[in-house]
Amino acid sequence: MTETTRLACACGSFHLELSGDPFFATECHCNSCREAARRFDALPPAFPLAGPNGGTPYILYRKDRVHFPDGTDLLRAHRLGDKAPTRRVLTTCCNSPVFLEFQGGHWLSLYAGLWPEATRPATQIRTMTSDLPEHHLLDDALPAGKAVTAGFYGKLLLAWIAMGFRSPRIAVPE
Repeated sequence: MTETTRLACACGSFHLELSGDPFFATECHCNSCREAARRFDALPPAFPLAGPNGGTPYILYRKDRVHFPDGTDLLRAHRLGDKAPTRRVLTTCCNSPVFLEFQGGHWLSLYAGLWPEATRPATQIRTMTSDLPEHHLLDDALPAGKAVTAGFYGKLLLAWIAMGFRSPRIAVPE
């Protein structure tokens, strides 16, 4: 039987349910994720987006394994620019970061801060480290790709194949 994980925003007004295990856990260091963390830190945050080294930790799930039992009426999408191919989604009740979605993507990058630390899936890799400032050093605890690695793309492809090449839409107000 598939295990269901139930998560909530910081104030408990919004919930999501995840079926099964994630297909990847990553920490992104791209300019966009760092800029989003800077912008959202100006809001009264439920929890910070970036980790101690400046990377944003995500837990990746196939969209068909993410369910919103309370609906999406407490969510609001934010884009860093008018033509941004990604949207970051926060709750309107307490500004809890919920997910990052790539336009046309078949997966959601859920913010790792949604999980209690004791049950949070372990980060497997760092991506987009080429965007870091030259003086910024990362430890060697995790593999790090200057861009997105072949293994990362491989996991995305396998997840998409398992979904029958579908990419479900998630309606969230902008």
